[in-house]
Amino acid sequence: MANGKLSVVDLARRTCDCGHFQVERLPCRHVIACCANQRLDWQLYVHDVYKMSEIRKVYKFEFTPLGDPETWPAYEGPTLVANPALRRTSKGRPKLTRYLNEMDSRDMRGPRVCRLCGAQGHSRSRCPQRAGPSGGGE
Repeated sequence: MANGKLSVVDLARRTCDCGHFQVERLPCRHVIACCANQRLDWQLYVHDVYKMSEIRKVYKFEFTPLGDPETWPAYEGPTLVANPALRRTSKGRPKLTRYLNEMDSRDMRGPRVCRLCGAQGHSRSRCPQRAGPSGGGE
């Protein structure tokens, strides 16, 4: 091969050192190269399962429709529960993944204190002491 690695192909036993020929039952690149070197048809080494004549046999039989789902017998097998960790991510803001502690609870922090006037119950942005756009003209 081009990379310098040597692979042994036995066409009579349908084996190759790479192992793909035995497992997949399709000619690997080593088998195709060997067939090209010996002027053999590589399609002879494709397993019958992959041939169109065998695939057509699957669809030869008639399929019966399932009918109305209300007429089906009740299912009594195991119930599968989906793993939520394997779900695809949804659109929007990502969910919080860190563990919360005491500092994250509003009840533990106490009431809000305005940094402008020092009063409780509002923040600096809502402070009545703050000069708004209409209060700056005097």
